Amino acid sequence: MGQDLLEIQPPKELRFTFKLKKQSWCSVQLLNNSDHHVAYKVKTTNPGRYSVRPNIGVIQPNSTCDFTVIMQAPREAPADLQCKDKFLIQSTVVPSETAPEDIKSSMFSKDNNKYVGENKLRVVIVAQPNSPVVLPINDTLQAEPTIASPILGNQENLPPEHMVTTKEATKVTELANDVQKLSSPEPVEESKLANEMKELKSKLTDLESNLREAEICMQKLKEEKTVKFKEREMLQQELVCLTSNKGGRRVQVGFPFLFVCMVAIVSMKLGYMLHSW
Repeated sequence: MGQDLLEIQPPKELRFTFKLKKQSWCSVQLLNNSDHHVAYKVKTTNPGRYSVRPNIGVIQPNSTCDFTVIMQAPREAPADLQCKDKFLIQSTVVPSETAPEDIKSSMFSKDNNKYVGENKLRVVIVAQPNSPVVLPINDTLQAEPTIASPILGNQENLPPEHMVTTKEATKVTELANDVQKLSSPEPVEESKLANEMKELKSKLTDLESNLREAEICMQKLKEEKTVKFKEREMLQQELVCLTSNKGGRRVQVGFPFLFVCMVAIVSMKLGYMLHSW
């Protein structure tokens, strides 16, 4: 396979507009003109400075695929805006059922005379519009031209030969905004955190107090249960004693002795009264 598997736009370089303490990005388009499924992988000589989304993928025959390169916010300007960073795009033919998650580094090894396409892109940093920073070109100081796009406004990062659609531009803009939010999160008010901590501590104290009260209440219930159990045992013993003595109890037959005496006294008084009368 003598020709490259992929056609790359831009073909030779990636342009980033220099913005102090701000991120910059550019988009790359890969075109698969072959009748095969082609897997690609993006590498860079400075992985700590750039992030590629996505850095691997599979392109169907006669189809295109885009990825975005984001340059982290620089803290200082490089000398004369010169940059030695480079990117390498590797490509190879893969089976049609290959998914992006199936791609491994071993697929791009050139063992067994396997063809692996390699395209190199150098990084170029350009100055912002109306900026005094210029680039030395052919020993002559020239201002770096910028490109105006009706889709994205001032699109300094894209080279003249690369055109993007509205959908692609929207995706790239959203991705850049998300990365910007992640890199510089909004500060959280310390007073709000302090108040939340106080509320949590207060709730924890209340829970501990309720737990202690519950333990004391359970202890009292256990003691009352023990007392009730002992009283129940005593009542059962008394009931057993009463039941056992019931059969030996004597039953008195006839009138009581006091009643007999009272009857006798009354009879004597009645007899005395009758005799006197």
